[in-house]
Amino acid sequence: MSTKLANPAPLGLMGFGMTTVLLNIHNAGFFPLDSMILAMGIFYGGLGQVLVGMMCFKRGDTFGTTAFTSYGLFWLSLVGLIVMPKMGLAATPPGFMGCYLALWGIFTGFMFIGSLRYPKAKQVVFGSLTILFALLAAEHFTGSHMLGKIAGYEGIFCGLSAIYFAMATVLNNEYGRTILPVGEAK
Repeated sequence: MSTKLANPAPLGLMGFGMTTVLLNIHNAGFFPLDSMILAMGIFYGGLGQVLVGMMCFKRGDTFGTTAFTSYGLFWLSLVGLIVMPKMGLAATPPGFMGCYLALWGIFTGFMFIGSLRYPKAKQVVFGSLTILFALLAAEHFTGSHMLGKIAGYEGIFCGLSAIYFAMATVLNNEYGRTILPVGEAK
C-alpha cells in the first residue's frame, strides 16, 4: 500500500514569501525592524522552511530539500546576526554582512539556474531573490542607503512572487485546473 504525500512546497513558499515581504517593508523604510519580523524569521521563515525541506527530502525532491532547508537556516542565522550583538554575545565586523549576503547571492544564483527546468513562477522567485541578495550585499559593501531602499522594494516583489506561486500551486491543485497561471515548463 502506498501513501500519497502532499506537496509541501506551497507551505515553504508562504513561509519564505511572507517573511521576505515583512523584512523588505522594513528595508524599504516603512517600518523599523521589530519583533514581528524577527518572530517570522525564526518560526515561519526559519523553522517552517526547515521542516518543509525535510518533507521534500521524504518525497525525493533534491531541489526542494536544498532550497527550503537552506533558506530556513538563512532566516534563523539572519535573526541570530541581528539579535546576538544586541545581547552582547558577538558583533559583526563592518562590511562582513556584505560577504554573508554575497555568499547567499551566489548560492541563489545557482538555484536560479536549477529553477530554469521548472515553471516560470519559480524562475521569477529565484531570479528576483538573486537580484535581492546582490542589492543587499552591494548596500553593505558601499554603505548606500539608496541601494537598501531599492532592495526593499525589489524584496517586496520577490516575496509577493513566492506568495503568488504558493497560492497558484494550492488553488491549481485543489481545482484540478489552472486557476492562477505559473508558466508551465516546456
